[in-house]
Amino acid sequence: MLREGDTIGMVAPAGPVTEREQIEKAVSAIEELGFRVIVGPGCYEKWGYLAGSDAVRARDINAFFANPEVDGIFCMRGGNGSPRIMDKLDLKTISRNPKVFLGYSDITSLHLVLNHKAHFMTFHGPMPTTEFIKPDFAEYAREQLVRALMSPEPLGEIASPDSAPPIETMSPGNAEGELVGGNLALICALMGTPFEIDTRGKILLLEDIYEENYRVDRLLTQLRLAGKLEEAAGIVIGEFTEWEPEEERNYLPIEDVLESILLPYNKPILKNVCFGHGKYKATLPLGALAQIDGSRSRLVVLESGVVA
Repeated sequence: MLREGDTIGMVAPAGPVTEREQIEKAVSAIEELGFRVIVGPGCYEKWGYLAGSDAVRARDINAFFANPEVDGIFCMRGGNGSPRIMDKLDLKTISRNPKVFLGYSDITSLHLVLNHKAHFMTFHGPMPTTEFIKPDFAEYAREQLVRALMSPEPLGEIASPDSAPPIETMSPGNAEGELVGGNLALICALMGTPFEIDTRGKILLLEDIYEENYRVDRLLTQLRLAGKLEEAAGIVIGEFTEWEPEEERNYLPIEDVLESILLPYNKPILKNVCFGHGKYKATLPLGALAQIDGSRSRLVVLESGVVA
């Protein structure tokens, strides 16, 4: 559990931030939450679409997990490149030193390896240079973040703010299991690798950005053919945002894509849950036990992702 005065290590496992001013603003934003900050050297580097070389990006993560003075690790931003360093993580050291680890989007790949291989919970939630520094960083997202990282109490119901679309039941029923998943494209990119997602008896979280509906169809079909949808206890759909159809005449609504692939399983499924790339982001502890209550369209997190 994080407390005021704890030290956060900020890392850049994926894309770069080209303006140093953004990093400085991110540090200030983390400090405003009550923490001290150490910035990983890789946050200042850039190699094309990556924040430095693979060695540099992996080194910062390994160093912060090994450093007893660092209490939590926040990923600066997503982008591309996190899968490139999965096999470069020192999992033996990391598993002996579990810490709060925060990020989403491309960071999904690191959640998978830390949850499955290092055996501790991590947090799917907003990131410093992506959300913290924005003027419209929603109060909802801030409150959800602080509660998830700084309270040993179970999160309970993940409710939406009044200004967001209400959570709906896509397929009825109740389910209970550990939360797993995140970004759909990253989950599919790791199929057939040692870090492939394990959905057996779990509640699968799915969201994405910049993906045409036909590509969402393709990605979900990959999970279907791999048995990952069948094995899940239930499914929770977040936001699929910021895309435009290439050809209007071939357009198929995302609702139709999701329903045609997911509904045949007759599993409990919720949609419009506030996680993903939209404005309102709940911070969800991956690996924590949760419950889908389809009769009341509720996602309830039954345990905390941190300990006192």
